[in-house]
Amino acid sequence: MKIGFIGLGKMGGNMVQRLLRDGHEVVAYDRQEAAIQNVVDKGAEGASSLDELLAKLPERKVVWIMVPAGGPVTSTIDALKGNLSNGDILIDGGNSNWHDTQSRSAMLAEAGIHYIDCGVSGGVWGLENGYCLMYGGEKDACDYAEPFFKTLAPENGYLYCGASGAGHFTKMVHNGIEYGMMQAYAEGFEILEKSEFGLDLRAISGVWQHGSVVRSWLLELAERAFADDPHLSEIKDYVSDSGEGRWTVQAAIDLDVPAPIITASLFARFRSRQEESFGNKVLAALRNQFGGHAVKRK
Repeated sequence: MKIGFIGLGKMGGNMVQRLLRDGHEVVAYDRQEAAIQNVVDKGAEGASSLDELLAKLPERKVVWIMVPAGGPVTSTIDALKGNLSNGDILIDGGNSNWHDTQSRSAMLAEAGIHYIDCGVSGGVWGLENGYCLMYGGEKDACDYAEPFFKTLAPENGYLYCGASGAGHFTKMVHNGIEYGMMQAYAEGFEILEKSEFGLDLRAISGVWQHGSVVRSWLLELAERAFADDPHLSEIKDYVSDSGEGRWTVQAAIDLDVPAPIITASLFARFRSRQEESFGNKVLAALRNQFGGHAVKRK
């Protein structure tokens, strides 16, 4: 099958390669010419514009959008929709907010264009290992695009989740869970690091992968990180977030679901970005006021 692919970054470029390896034809576009050339060298057909990309696709077009959530998705859809026809399919493989997804789907449906929301997990390792895919949208359109999902995913690694928004909603919660898991590992390894025993964190993260109830792929990645830098001395203790944790917490609030672990892990990331905490200054000042406890001064 032939597909148009927009967005050739770390994830998108590797996804194109995986599609090519399984015999699909790919017409690829990115704002960076070097990114286009990279996949052309591996067998893709390049396009210098979105119009050219669409012109190179068959009558029923399938276009995968792999760009950052928000404005870039909106602008890409706006640029495409005028040249799409009834029955064509757009797949948003980024981490879009599921509310935005439902609005876009309804808007495109007025022109008979199908919009599939596909959450993608697997990171830079997906080229070799495959990507876990969770997608939503009109079932007939999803079935038509299934050969692409099957190629990109490992065995049993893709799932139709339901109506429009279901795929991105599922991926949102997936990432919220990931926040909590990562925070638990982070806290545990800090306790180990600060102990009196001089523990080998790489060895510990390695042995925990064999029979332990806390074994996981994240733990394998921790072992790799400790192998490269045993005390992570080259990494600043600043942790970003890309939005899914916030949306998961908001969904929990909207659905009256207690989610203290995910919420606390999100707030821990916020704390990592503060060079100094005014809140902690307030805590120190209050202890000093009511109990005369000493404070550290600049």
